[in-house]
Amino acid sequence: MKIATVGLDLAKNVLQVHAVDLQGHIVVRKQLRRSDVLRFCNP
Repeated sequence: MKIATVGLDLAKNVLQVHAVDLQGHIVVRKQLRRSDVLRFCNP
């Protein structure tokens, strides 16, 4: 899985993460609480 672009919608409590590959196919679409973002980025 190669991620080409990552979008992060910063809201107050709940954030949306969206990632696509080079062909534009969705690789990740996830809703995270603010406290879970670092854990998601550094598994």
